[in-house]
Amino acid sequence: MSEPKFLPFALPDIGEEEINEVVDALRSGWVTTGPKTKQFEADFAAFLGGDVEAIAVNSATAGLHLALEAIGVGPGDEVIVPSYTFTATAEVVRYLGADPVCVDVDAATFNISPAAIRAAITPKTRAIMPVHFAGLACEMDEIIAIAREHGVKVVEDAAHSMPTYYKGKLVGTLDSDVTVFSFYANKTMTTGEGGMVVSRDKDIIARCKIMRLHGISRDAFDRYVSKTPAWFYEVVAPGFKYNMSDIAAAIGIQQLKKIRHFHEQREAMAERFDRELADLPLILPARAKDAGSNHAWHLYPVRLKPEAGISRDDFIVRMSEKGIGCSVHFIPLHRQPVWRDGYGLKREDFPASDAAFEAEVTLPLYTRMTEADQTRVIAAVREILSA
Repeated sequence: MSEPKFLPFALPDIGEEEINEVVDALRSGWVTTGPKTKQFEADFAAFLGGDVEAIAVNSATAGLHLALEAIGVGPGDEVIVPSYTFTATAEVVRYLGADPVCVDVDAATFNISPAAIRAAITPKTRAIMPVHFAGLACEMDEIIAIAREHGVKVVEDAAHSMPTYYKGKLVGTLDSDVTVFSFYANKTMTTGEGGMVVSRDKDIIARCKIMRLHGISRDAFDRYVSKTPAWFYEVVAPGFKYNMSDIAAAIGIQQLKKIRHFHEQREAMAERFDRELADLPLILPARAKDAGSNHAWHLYPVRLKPEAGISRDDFIVRMSEKGIGCSVHFIPLHRQPVWRDGYGLKREDFPASDAAFEAEVTLPLYTRMTEADQTRVIAAVREILSA
């Protein structure tokens, strides 16, 4: 009997609708930023509601950089970020010559701790960047209140959070200054590479639009289709090359139509994991505790209890030997050489982040997984932890 195929940690869920939309873009002659991108931006803003505007970019990292630049972050400023995040959250702060200030997270949710934010505020603080870990919203009411009290901005890193609700509102429509989503290949919806910047602030939107494409005063699409003088533009700032292509946007147009269904599938899979892993020596993921809040289930992160009798690293090896891919989210910033050495970060200053990292393993959860695939994952986890 042949061995079952390796079950990867994540796969994108691309159908004929996305393929046909991409073919339409290719046949149209518009393959860079053009009508598909404009449609995707409009569709995304309409999905969120709340009178927001949306700007498509080539990655969430680019979006975070644009957002921080648009709110005026620069040399000498500080931006508060969680240590328990991917390096992009901090690196965009350095792009602007400012300093990321890493703080600890809540031990249950892995989301940034409001108390740690409050303790880290200084006169140099320009912004707070909460990360909605795995798809569960941070304590945004408290974070926004702290920001307003100190006159600083809030830029949400919502790379995991489509579609996450917080107290009845979609992330992207809260009272922060800017929200940035990711459409990387393993996210809840994808454009291959890509992201979206969302805000109600007209000045922020205007600045992001200019800086997205070389600091040029007019969009490329407008320059090529508008009336005379269509060729004329002005470079008003030293901008970046962060625009999304129509090929990527074409995928996004169709993925967005499926996001509700994708979320229903992820929610059902998370509930099954919760039921069938509940008796094992694991700490299962935190769930939304407030009315009107939910979890997007971009990730299903569990933690091994000491009584599991196996280290996290050995557990991942055993899962791989059974043909199942797992991952770790995340190696905290205070353990990464560039941030650890550059800012003198010490493990003892981040007890929750450090404890989470030591025990955390992310199980596969994505919409192309079949019921049999999930059964296989559950069986493997049970067998390893029952040994």
